[in-house]
Amino acid sequence: MQRRPWLLAALALGARPAFAATNARTDRSSPRRLTLRHEATGARFSGPYHNGAAPDPVALAELSIVLADHHSGVVHAFDPAALDVLWQVTRRAGLRGESAILSGYRTPATNAMVDGAGDSQHLRAAAMDVMLPTAGIPGFVEAALALGLGGVGSYPRRGFVHLDSGPPRHWGEAALAARPAARHDPLARMAEAWAATRGRLPAP
Repeated sequence: MQRRPWLLAALALGARPAFAATNARTDRSSPRRLTLRHEATGARFSGPYHNGAAPDPVALAELSIVLADHHSGVVHAFDPAALDVLWQVTRRAGLRGESAILSGYRTPATNAMVDGAGDSQHLRAAAMDVMLPTAGIPGFVEAALALGLGGVGSYPRRGFVHLDSGPPRHWGEAALAARPAARHDPLARMAEAWAATRGRLPAP
């Protein structure tokens, strides 16, 4: 990954949010690498973002630019815990190569435009919608649910899975199929009821 000094300016985006430390279950002994592309802008990142002990601030600045709101161009410091969720899920799912991201950070205006949830983790730069082949979605969701971290939303008809670093929860057909016991989960039942009233799956 090429280091460009101007990216350091992204670290001065205002007050950085106080993100929680990355989960203890992650591997602390080796660098963590991501390769991803934002589908709307074509912006790419490929390289280490974490040295195994702490996130790389320059890499986080570059990732924050890649995952910026693609309607307005607004950049927000991205949550490293959400990046860790993506890193761990892709490893568990055995995926190699580039992850296609449909949505990262959203401003309130963009979130309203796409009819996103009012408390969407996209608003705090802590969520990504990952584009996948339809056949690959169930396995990816299963890997995400097995991780037990953050939110997992499955949108097979729209070809993506939502991942975030918020409270553990899940919604969507593939998520419930992958973990039948989830049908007894109050949050899952609430999501299903909400979807029934809207005639579709809940927005990520």
